[in-house]
Amino acid sequence: MHRFKELEVWKQSRKFCSDIYAVTSSFPEAEKFGLTNQLRRAAVSIPSNIAEGASRTSNKDFSRFLEIAIGSAYEIETQLLIASDLGFINPANLEIYILKLDAIVKMASRLKSTLL
Repeated sequence: MHRFKELEVWKQSRKFCSDIYAVTSSFPEAEKFGLTNQLRRAAVSIPSNIAEGASRTSNKDFSRFLEIAIGSAYEIETQLLIASDLGFINPANLEIYILKLDAIVKMASRLKSTLL
């Protein structure tokens, strides 16, 4: 069992979740149940899956939850690109979000590789 609150990837993904809530608060009201909801749910999924995986007794289980967290990160990247295409996100901000996501994916991937 791992202490998820000590994991840098969990800390960063938690902060990133706040970023997603902030950026989606300016999305059109019509997107409340569309991109806004999907982005927020996927963002919450990253630190949640890291925390849940850390509670598992086997590294194999933890590794699987890290895979799911990485998948959520790629889901967010796609949704952010779509939001940018629709003019909901400033291109400069999009680049910042993508860089943060890349860092989270790299941290999760490195942690996953240490578990196998």
